[in-house]
Amino acid sequence: MGYLTGVWHDFGVTIGSLAGALTGLLFVAVSLKSEILAKSVSLRSRAAQTLVLFITPALAAVILVAPQPVDSLGGELVALALLSGTALYLLDRRGGHDPRSGVARYVEKGSPNAITCVFFGVAGITLLITAGGGLYWLIPAAVCSLVGGVINAWLFLVRA
Repeated sequence: MGYLTGVWHDFGVTIGSLAGALTGLLFVAVSLKSEILAKSVSLRSRAAQTLVLFITPALAAVILVAPQPVDSLGGELVALALLSGTALYLLDRRGGHDPRSGVARYVEKGSPNAITCVFFGVAGITLLITAGGGLYWLIPAAVCSLVGGVINAWLFLVRA
């Protein structure tokens, strides 16, 4: 079942809807704390990382439900993993380590940036080679990404 893309349609719809809703809630959280975020490059970068954590499964859902060959889907998942991994890495570098902000340290520790990207990449690679789990890797990838993003957003609300 991990290599039959058609049976994953409902999973894609569900994850896409969930990621979209959480993205909207992130914008609410950021707007509530906009003055604090405006003063800190570190916190802005962490907020952007949270957005990437929500958008990555949303984009994965879009490509999952689109009718296309299995090889295309596998390649797109690998490309998505590389793109989101690069964005998360650059935002982490840009965010630095703000010694004045305890929130940034909490967000940095609670954000599973690398794990999310690795899982999406593994889903694409194992789908391409038809061995190792295929689309089943989307489950931990989506869970890791969404839970990490929720933790980050919560920390912005309660700690900023």
